[in-house]
Amino acid sequence: MPKEDQKADSKSGSSKWYLGSAAALLLLKGKSLLALLKFSKFGGALFSMAATIGAYAIIYPWGFAVGFVLLLFVHELGHVWAAKRKGLPVSTPLFIPFLGALITMKRQPLDAQTEAYVAMGGPLLGTVGAMVVYAGAYATDSPLLYALSYVGFFLNLINLLPIHPLDGGRISTAVTRWLWLVGLLGGIVVIIYLKSFLFFFIWALFAYDLYKKYVKQNKGEAKVLSFTQNPVVDVQHLYEQGYPLPGPEHTRRLSFNTYSDLEGQQYVTVYMESLDVAQTFMLPQQCLVQDAWLNGVEHISTPDAYQLRLLCGIDYIPYENDKYYEVPASSRWKFGIGYLGLALFLMGMMYVVHQHIGDIRLR
Repeated sequence: MPKEDQKADSKSGSSKWYLGSAAALLLLKGKSLLALLKFSKFGGALFSMAATIGAYAIIYPWGFAVGFVLLLFVHELGHVWAAKRKGLPVSTPLFIPFLGALITMKRQPLDAQTEAYVAMGGPLLGTVGAMVVYAGAYATDSPLLYALSYVGFFLNLINLLPIHPLDGGRISTAVTRWLWLVGLLGGIVVIIYLKSFLFFFIWALFAYDLYKKYVKQNKGEAKVLSFTQNPVVDVQHLYEQGYPLPGPEHTRRLSFNTYSDLEGQQYVTVYMESLDVAQTFMLPQQCLVQDAWLNGVEHISTPDAYQLRLLCGIDYIPYENDKYYEVPASSRWKFGIGYLGLALFLMGMMYVVHQHIGDIRLR
């Protein structure tokens, strides 16, 4: 066999050996893992990860599909780590085939500096992950690992574009919001270059959000949004006393009050005096509550209890305090230098990888 073919087989065999070892470990520990997933909050994340790997494997080789999703996972772990350092509770990563991955914050940051810190965590740890893959590629001369490292650098670079909801759009809040204008105009160039419908969709949402925030709102056309909650309350004592309960079509305006805790999380408490019921809900963001409604009632009868599901609606207008964007000049410089430096480093690493293997095309 020619030396070149032997070398190629060696590279391929090395990559397959690593993947095979991982698969064997999963098989050996499969029962334990399955039992854990049934009761673990990470079960959904791992199942969505597996589904995403399967989806990518339809188009790309299995090795690339696994590696790409792991790079996404490392990127999201960066956000989780940064959020935990700031005391912000977050969900486990959720993977969506052909769209990427995301985490959701259960409580919003109190200022732009915190938002930028959490946003920066993803590209930073994601870059570290891509560098580890690049080191493996350099050591083994594996085309698969080179391809993955290139995609990893590109993935984190794209996320640094100053476009909401990408990480760069959030980091921009702590540098200067004028970067959003750069993202608005530069995004058109990226759309033309990538020919990506997904990126066009993200850019269009960003453009519309800017229009609502800086054009429509300045005209006094603030949009009223709705937030729904359906609490279940026990009315067994009222039912036994023959107290008249509201029917399924019962609607009415509810009295309410709203407040924020010391961490800036806003709540609203609604009251239904006829049932002596008070329910408190966590609002999705800081807002001006306009009204509270009861939009219907569902009766739930069981052998042990009689309950009502109250279909409540809260009308509100999002409130954005300009103080949110007040960031010390020293912090602006730190975020700006870190942001620009990371972007330049990622572009440099893409160039280095490209020099190693030329145009990367998976076969």
